[in-house]
Amino acid sequence: MSQELRAVEWTGNGLALIDQTLLPHRTQIVDVRDVDTLVDAVRRLVVRGAPAIGAAGAYGVAIAVLQGAREGWSEAEVRAAVARVREARPTAVNLMVCVDRVMTRFAEGLDAVLAEAAAVQREDVEANRAMGAAGADWLLKRVGEDRPLRVLTHCNTGALATAGWGTALGVIRELHARGRLEVVYVDETRPLLQGSRLTAWELVQEGIAHYVQADGAAAGTILRGQVDAVVVGADRIAANGDTANKVGTVGVALACADAGVPFLVAAPTTTVDLSTATGADIHIELRGEEEVLEWAGVRTAPTGSRGHNPAFDVTPGRLVTGLVTERGVLEVSAGELPGDRMR
Repeated sequence: MSQELRAVEWTGNGLALIDQTLLPHRTQIVDVRDVDTLVDAVRRLVVRGAPAIGAAGAYGVAIAVLQGAREGWSEAEVRAAVARVREARPTAVNLMVCVDRVMTRFAEGLDAVLAEAAAVQREDVEANRAMGAAGADWLLKRVGEDRPLRVLTHCNTGALATAGWGTALGVIRELHARGRLEVVYVDETRPLLQGSRLTAWELVQEGIAHYVQADGAAAGTILRGQVDAVVVGADRIAANGDTANKVGTVGVALACADAGVPFLVAAPTTTVDLSTATGADIHIELRGEEEVLEWAGVRTAPTGSRGHNPAFDVTPGRLVTGLVTERGVLEVSAGELPGDRMR
């Protein structure tokens, strides 16, 4: 399935986005031909996952150019529209990096913009393939077991979250392809259930054995010796190796540290932000409180309760056993830092 799956696809005059808010029950495509629709799609998580958002943002420059031509915008108005796309979600650095990259071709016209956006998408798939192989090699060497591995993951990091193949799920898919994967424990990933709705859906398509579990079960599963390794993605990685990922990740990392289980972060180099010194400098997006106070539109918390809904948390670099990018693996907790190796 997901070798061909594209969460973000250029149609010739707009973007076709798989509406991930409707999975796994319904597959529907959102046709994006204007900036308002794209910004709304990013904010509502129609498209989500740092690399996928980056690809959408790259093509968003072309959407702004085309809309500007249709509606007679000035160059300043087109640039302002691009800025809105760039700022649609604040934590995932890929969005900003990819928009800025495509904007370097802005003065050359639409064809150049589209060529650069296509390069962003193509390079992400290539990077995912490379990190999948490198991450699998590292895990098999690190764990040192002849039997297939039991792996836990948090949130969704597959083809739905990227331009194709996947980051953390790409590592898992590589293990499966090698016959070295026994089972995957999939955290449901509250409050929007990206694990149970999206990751489990992708694993079903691949025929990969898995269990969906409540987020609160993850630490116990690790500490009881039922997990050989954890692989997660990232939305932004600071120069010191601190990693922002979907909320709930840091608890998984703490359990791994206590149990001596490798905690591997898989992300392309576009997710590494060397201008951010530490995780303390990463802006954490706060989403609407209704996501934690309601279920399917029905209030579950008492009237008068308020909701605290950070979309991400930050795992300190000291808890990150390995960071795999398309360039290989950095053993962050052992002192190999992105700020030292990627400048």
